[in-house]
Amino acid sequence: MSQNYYERVKALPGILHLKLLKFRKILADIVKAIKGSEQDYTNIRLGRAIFLLAVPMVLEMAMESLFAVVDIFFVSRLGSDATATVGLTESMMTIVYAIGFGLSAGTTAIISRRIGEKNKEDASLAASQAIIAGIFMSIFLALPGIFFSQDLLRLMGASEKLIAGNHMFTAIMLSGNVVILLLFIINAAFRSSGDAAIAMRVLWYANILNMILDPCFIFGLGPFPELGIKGAAIATTTGRCLAVIYQLYLLFSGKRGIKLLGSQLRIRWKVLKKIIRLSLGGTLQNLIATTSWVVMVRIISVFGSEVVAGYTIAIRIIIFSLLPSWGLSNAASTLVGQNLGAGKPERAEKAVWITGLVNMIVMGTAGFFLIIFPQVFIKIFSCDPLVVAKGIVCLKMVSYGFVFYGLGMVMVQCINGAGDTFTPTCINLFCFWMLEIPIAYFLAIHSHFGENGVYTAIVTAESMIAIVGFVIVKRGKWKFKKV
Repeated sequence: MSQNYYERVKALPGILHLKLLKFRKILADIVKAIKGSEQDYTNIRLGRAIFLLAVPMVLEMAMESLFAVVDIFFVSRLGSDATATVGLTESMMTIVYAIGFGLSAGTTAIISRRIGEKNKEDASLAASQAIIAGIFMSIFLALPGIFFSQDLLRLMGASEKLIAGNHMFTAIMLSGNVVILLLFIINAAFRSSGDAAIAMRVLWYANILNMILDPCFIFGLGPFPELGIKGAAIATTTGRCLAVIYQLYLLFSGKRGIKLLGSQLRIRWKVLKKIIRLSLGGTLQNLIATTSWVVMVRIISVFGSEVVAGYTIAIRIIIFSLLPSWGLSNAASTLVGQNLGAGKPERAEKAVWITGLVNMIVMGTAGFFLIIFPQVFIKIFSCDPLVVAKGIVCLKMVSYGFVFYGLGMVMVQCINGAGDTFTPTCINLFCFWMLEIPIAYFLAIHSHFGENGVYTAIVTAESMIAIVGFVIVKRGKWKFKKV
């Protein structure tokens, strides 16, 4: 045998040892990411910074999605009308989520920039003003839910039978929106300060409570009353409320990153105006996106409760698959803000391209499994043959655009993290309202495509966001944005 062969054999123990050390280092980083640790994300190796931030953020976003998935899982046992109610209500709740995402974007842009500048006091002040803004907004969002839940469902195209039996779910979810906004805002403060692990754990606690309380309140297990679909809303709101109490404890105790002082809970107009200005762009871009989803559900409702139920289940699965991608995108946003604050724009840009590539791979893999095995996922939530059939078609068609979704999310969050929330608003306005809705309406109502026209429009719009976002990020003007 050749000399090279013997040399390779002798080298095997050393190679295996190096691989073992590398594997152990990866495991150690996973543990460190989940447990949380003090890190300067503007100085450590960029790949490691992305990893330490992305792991808990991916798990956090998966937990956020789990709320809707758990509700659908239990509520679907109550029939297609109950399932459709969750879908119609979630479509209205997207307005709440939009404002939550907007306030999170403003909070992230300011706090990550202050952390990059090593100014923790101003970072804490920004967190307090974001909380004040969230509480103020929640009052206006709660009023329609308290007084007009039946009218809102009717406006969404629900039948009178559905409204009569299920409107309390809508009323409770909308009126309890304050806990949703505070979860978004305070977790954004934790993430942008570099403590993504605690944001993840907060949602773990909330989801564990929701999974325990959901069947108890819906089906009346043990000492709990049988409340049906209303019980799902009570369980979800209770779980989130207890999680917010835990968040506030951590903020005031100062045990995690930034410390909130009672004296900071006064309105500081200069800081509040800056947060509102940044959050307004983030809110508008998400309102544009989410209200377009409301219109899409309204178009879908023309085809009956079974189609709405199938669409609702499929979209919940898709959102669950996409939210890890949001986690990676949030990691990019935090790194952009902190590195721009530290005066390192080139490092910020490099973080965007690396995260974008990783996100495309992750989403491409997820899309592959959803396209190949759609029935496996749909049947978890429904046994109705028609609902399953409609859900499978939706899941397969929308999943074809997953690679583009992954890239687009990172591009948009990069621009938001830099403090430019206006540009993504323009992107969303064009792609959703000027492209997606007209295509969906024409294909679904005025052609032979039916509900499949809506799914085609979704893929088209999301892919266009990726293309436009890529071009804007490549130009690089976002690197010079002042916050």
